[in-house]
Amino acid sequence: MSEKDNFGSGFLLGTIIGGVVGGVIGAIASKKVNEMGQNNADSDLNYRDHNFLNNTENIETARLSLEEKINQLNHAIEDVRVTLVNNSELGKNGN
Repeated sequence: MSEKDNFGSGFLLGTIIGGVVGGVIGAIASKKVNEMGQNNADSDLNYRDHNFLNNTENIETARLSLEEKINQLNHAIEDVRVTLVNNSELGKNGN
């Protein structure tokens, strides 16, 4: 019975200490992230305008690439369909 009591109190103590340590680490990490964000805020505005133009070009390039891939897949599907139809007809004629 005393092992159960020790487990419960140890678990509770570990939970409390873990919560405190996690809270302190989270607060420190949050402060560092905010500091880094403010340092980059001014340069980020110019980057966004330039990045928007690059994203527009990248989106168009990606769209064209996807269209080409879709065409390739459609051709491959059509080839497989024709092959399956031909094999099916051969099977019916062979019996």
